[in-house]
Amino acid sequence: MQRERLGSRLGFLLLSAGCAIGLGNVWKFPYMVGQNGGGAFVLIYIFFLIALGVPIMTMEFAIGRAAQKSPVKFYQELEPKGSKWHIHGYASLAGNYLLLMFYTSVAGWLLQYFVKTVGGTFEGLDAAGIKTEYESMLAEPGMMIVSVSITVIIAVVVCSIGLQNGLERITKWMMLALFAIMVVLAINSITLPGSEEGLKFYLLPNLDRMKTVGIGNIIVGAMNQAFFTLSIGIGSMAIFGSYIGKERALMGEATRVAILDTFVAFASGLIIFPACMAYGVQVDSGKNLIFITLPNIFNNLTGGRIWGSLFFVFMSFAALSTVLAVFENLVSCTVDLFGWGRKKACLINGIVLFLLSVPCVLGFNVWKNVAPMGKGSNIMDLEDFVVSNLMLPLGALTFILFCTTRYGWGWKKFTDEANEGKGMKVTNWMRGYLTWVLPVVVLVIFAVGLYNVFAK
Repeated sequence: MQRERLGSRLGFLLLSAGCAIGLGNVWKFPYMVGQNGGGAFVLIYIFFLIALGVPIMTMEFAIGRAAQKSPVKFYQELEPKGSKWHIHGYASLAGNYLLLMFYTSVAGWLLQYFVKTVGGTFEGLDAAGIKTEYESMLAEPGMMIVSVSITVIIAVVVCSIGLQNGLERITKWMMLALFAIMVVLAINSITLPGSEEGLKFYLLPNLDRMKTVGIGNIIVGAMNQAFFTLSIGIGSMAIFGSYIGKERALMGEATRVAILDTFVAFASGLIIFPACMAYGVQVDSGKNLIFITLPNIFNNLTGGRIWGSLFFVFMSFAALSTVLAVFENLVSCTVDLFGWGRKKACLINGIVLFLLSVPCVLGFNVWKNVAPMGKGSNIMDLEDFVVSNLMLPLGALTFILFCTTRYGWGWKKFTDEANEGKGMKVTNWMRGYLTWVLPVVVLVIFAVGLYNVFAK
């Protein structure tokens, strides 16, 4: 069967960026900046994005383009005879399912918040009232299941239309709209009275803050954020490599995707820090920032209902772009495994994904006493831990070893594929770093991630 192709290079870049761009950019990044010394963290993060993210993404793209298969089958095309690398292909498929099992819930929350903001639900409420509204949303499994259903239906419909006419066309417009909305929101935040302190905190490195937080903590935090923001390690990038031609060398394409990803993360800070500082609000961690703190700020803004609606449209687009890209991975894997047509694969995966998403929903209400990772945890925490702390780093390590050692695909075959076409090349001076240093760094990230979970 002829492999489908993306219609344009822009489509490839925006689809890949859409997969990478998610809640880690607009939810976790500002919090990490706030907790790790502001501007200094941003600079170190960008360094590690180049040193870690770009090389591993290049490897995923190269494997996908060389094999012309989905993650569940690409190792069989490239691995030495008798080797067992293909086991990771099945782990990648499981990782994509696991990621969407909780991501559909968060995407559903954002869609609900958009509807609530447009409808004026939050108007007149203080922070305590918004918190009550948020907790009521989590306590209502029926409405959460409806919002998850809508998210899954969107993925099924868009991907079933086809690669070019459905996924590429919709994602392209969605991502361009996301960038435009971010610019508008950032300009609005920057021009608020009293926003200057937020910009200083965000953009200017401060030695005193660095000493208070600890340079080691800042480096580890930046390293972790740079690694996880691109969703590398479960083959979600490799699939788009399999859909493109050989006109462009792949390190340059990976760099462009990383730049788009960084733009969204950076712009989210321009939206959040000036607004928080202008209203004397501390940048809180996790869901409180997005679901409680910011709606309270929008209530105090002139035209806040409009700005809030735009913000939650932007957040919904960021979440849906990831859902669509990862769902495409599931579709491609099952087409390769079972020989199904695209529409059948979309429908079956949609039903399976909906059923797999229900435990996460129920973990906040009906099953709220289930604490798989200790007191105060829920089912989403477990699913996130398995993907973020186990599958992503170990999967990335597998890609590195496969591409750089003679026991896998090997350095020459990897660089021949990655360097075909115009643009930035993988050069031989990088070999020592990618073969020996990068695996150690990924293992450090893996170990620190486990320590942070289990030592607390």
